[in-house]
This record gives sequence, C-alpha cells and structure tokens, in this order.
Amino acid sequence: MTQIETRSWRGVHSELLRRINEREWRPGSAVPNEADLASEFGCARTTVNRAMRELADAGLIDRRRKAGSRVALHPASRIVLDIPIIRLEVEQRNAQWSYGLLTQAMEEAPPQISSKLGLDRGTSLLHVESVHYADNHPFSHEDRWINPAALPGMELADFTNVSANEWLIQNAPYTAGDIAFSAINADQKLAGLLETVEGAALFVIDRITWDKSVPVTAVRLSYAHGYRMNTRI
Repeated sequence: MTQIETRSWRGVHSELLRRINEREWRPGSAVPNEADLASEFGCARTTVNRAMRELADAGLIDRRRKAGSRVALHPASRIVLDIPIIRLEVEQRNAQWSYGLLTQAMEEAPPQISSKLGLDRGTSLLHVESVHYADNHPFSHEDRWINPAALPGMELADFTNVSANEWLIQNAPYTAGDIAFSAINADQKLAGLLETVEGAALFVIDRITWDKSVPVTAVRLSYAHGYRMNTRI
C-alpha cells in the first residue's frame, strides 16, 4: 500500500480485508496488534482501530479485550455497503459527471424526517436538493436533510460545485446507518428532473447516518429509469 492510501481508515480496511480474503491471515489466526499495524502502515493507531472495528462489525475478526484479535473461524455472511461518492460512481461507468444544485436552505423538517432522525417536530435542518448527471443525462436526484447540530458551522458550506454527498463523505464522521432499497413510480416532479415519463419505475435508496447517538443526515436518492446497482460480497 502507498503512504497516501494508509492515511485513510478505508485504505487500511481494504488491505486488512485483502489479507483475510486471500488467506494471508487464515481463520483462527492471530491478527497483529494495532500498534504494530500502525507502524507498518505509517498511520495513526486510531486509523487502524477504525478499520479493525469495521472488520469486527462485519463478523470477520473476533476482538477480545486483553486477548487480542483473531480472524473469525466462521465469518458471518454479511454484505457491508460503503457509501459511494456519486461523482466517482458516474466516472466508473465511463461517463462524465456534472451536477446541478436545486435547493440549499434551512427549513423546518417534515414530520417523517424529524421522526426518523429522532428529533423534535419542528426542528430546522439544512435541506439540500440536487441532480447528478452522467454525460449530461440525469443520473440521480439527491434529496437530503442535514443536522447542523452534528456538524457545527456546516450550514455555511457551499454546495454549488461540490455535492452534499461528496462533502459529507469527506468531512462528516459516522458510526452507524440504516439503508433501505425500494422502487417507486415517478411523480410529475421526479419525471421532469430525471427526464422520464410520469409513472416510470425508479430505483430508490433511503439512508440515515448517525455519529454515535447524534443523527447526521437523511437522504433519498432516486435514480433515473434503467439504473442498475452493482456491489460485491
């Protein structure tokens, strides 16, 4: 791994996952301690700790206090989804990404949003709405509510050129999340934004993230008709 890659816990996580999947670290074998891994990768111990926690949460390693960590003998069968940067997702499809900001304003959150986030009714959140494009064709509609209490000062962020999706991934910590996949029929507004016919079937992702007990954001991503999601196990 390069030094740049190990500045991120995601880079360390990818390397540790590779070692487990390729049986460099066999089931039941001891995992080097965090201090040794941090020295190997040239990164902070906290970076390694975050990567190790993700592996433990995925059921791939067993962590025991004072006994160290071991590769799980019987790994849990789970799919762990990273939150993608939409710009990169478009570019990985060999298309040119572009973006249009529709709304960025403090607004009273609708009851269904404040309820999902565990906030009092009437709480004001930052509402950001935008459309992502692939080769100038609509790719997805991002309808997002952000809790300023989780990121003091972030209401001053300018999402004109950088999407809220990308800004949050780069700047906002999160420890847990809920994600739901569904299909809806395009209403008049979505049909116009995504350049499809009213009633067309759309793939939708609803996601909420928290930093410990503090809600960070709730977003609905509605993808243009014909979108196909790809992931790995």
